[in-house]
Amino acid sequence: MKTRTPLFAALALLAGLSAAFAPAAQAETLACPDLATAVQVGNCPTEDELLFTYDGFCSDNARIYRKDASVCTDFLLYRKMKNVVLWESADGAFQTYLSCDLPTAAITAAKPRGIAVAREGSMTRLVCTYGDGIAFTHRTKATCRTQGDGDCGADPAACKASCD
Repeated sequence: MKTRTPLFAALALLAGLSAAFAPAAQAETLACPDLATAVQVGNCPTEDELLFTYDGFCSDNARIYRKDASVCTDFLLYRKMKNVVLWESADGAFQTYLSCDLPTAAITAAKPRGIAVAREGSMTRLVCTYGDGIAFTHRTKATCRTQGDGDCGADPAACKASCD
């Protein structure tokens, strides 16, 4: 039977001591992204793609996809639901799906109006709202809280949260 060497024991002790004296993690401050630098990820679906997927989604097998088939009563309702594309903040930390009918200029010109934190199980959602249905979300396992009351329409730079 082998015994542990003194070197191994010393290394284990050193690792334990360094972890004990490591500085405490500091809170990270997250600000709502500037949409002037946000990027569209991927392409919007074409009308042909939307028609093709409408036929599949709203066929006799629609119950497989969703119990609520109200969007299948009219192609325009389905188009409104599915004609979306993923957008990300410049650093990729915040994402959202936005309508392809929304002009890029309107998206990139939007300024933050509010910030909110919602806890769902072990996940925290940090949501930045911009108006016109635009809301970018950051997901993290950290615990976050808004700085201030979350209303930052008067000062978009105040849309911040601290996450531990």
